[in-house]
Amino acid sequence: MWGRRKHARRSVAAVPELCDLCGRTFPPEEAVCGHVADSSAVNPDDPLHDGLRRVTACCEAHLEAVRAAYRERPFVQEELWAGKIGRVLTSGRPVLTMTELACRTGLDEPDIRRAIAWHNERRRHLDG
Repeated sequence: MWGRRKHARRSVAAVPELCDLCGRTFPPEEAVCGHVADSSAVNPDDPLHDGLRRVTACCEAHLEAVRAAYRERPFVQEELWAGKIGRVLTSGRPVLTMTELACRTGLDEPDIRRAIAWHNERRRHLDG
């Protein structure tokens, strides 16, 4: 009979994790993870997690240090809104009206205008 050859299964090496504080790499099962508030974090697939950044550390002490660093950073609402607008403008069908942009981002028109103004001001500072 014709038999199929049995191939030995290749073991897939786990991708190592990286500590957000010290940069040490370690196996995924040793990771200590959490979430921090970050207005620059916009989830490409899940808008409910916008404003939350997943952080990874090699130990509880490093995770707490990362959390403390994020607590020191201001949470800029306009930055989060600008990220939401950017996600909508770079995915799916084009946005043709302010009303459509408001519907797709979940923002009101005044918030959209504040986000655009924040973005433009930031670009001026970065470019100039």
